[in-house]
Amino acid sequence: MMANPGEQHKWLERFLGEWTAEGECDMGPDQPKAKHSGSERFRSMGGMWMIGEGRMEMPGGGEGTMLTTLGYDPRRGRFVGTWVGSMMDFMWVYEGELDPSGRILTLSTEGPEFGVEGKMAKYRDVHEFKSEDHRVLTSWKLGDDGEWRQFMRADYRRQK
Repeated sequence: MMANPGEQHKWLERFLGEWTAEGECDMGPDQPKAKHSGSERFRSMGGMWMIGEGRMEMPGGGEGTMLTTLGYDPRRGRFVGTWVGSMMDFMWVYEGELDPSGRILTLSTEGPEFGVEGKMAKYRDVHEFKSEDHRVLTSWKLGDDGEWRQFMRADYRRQK
C-alpha cells in the first residue's frame, strides 16, 4: 500500500524546522508555576508523518527528552499523533482536527491523572500558529466539574 500526502499532511509541514521554546506549567494547588525552556526539531518522514524531537529543562532540575509524531488519517478524517517523554512511562495517543481558521490544531487524548494513582483523565493539546515562525502550545485537562483547565503553555519560535 503506497499512500501520498494530502492537503492535511501539507498543513502539518508548518511544524518542520528548528524551534526554541519558553513556557510555564502548573505544578499543583498552592504551588507556583514552573518556568521551562527547551528546543524542538521537526522533520518529515516521507511527507506523511512529522517527527518532533525535543529537549526541555524540567521543573526541579534535569533535562527531559520528548518525541512527537503527527500525521493525518484520511479514513477517520482526523489528525493523529503520539507523544512520549523520558519523564514518564505512558504513551499519549492523540486524535483531533483543525479549527475553521486553519491556524489551530486541537488534539485530544486520555491519560493518567497527575497525582492520582490509577485514575485516567481527558486532556487536549492545542497548537496555535500565531505566524509561520511563532506557535503556541497549550495543554488542558477536563476537570470533574466538566470544565477545561489550562495547565501548561509554551511559546515556540522558529530558528532561522
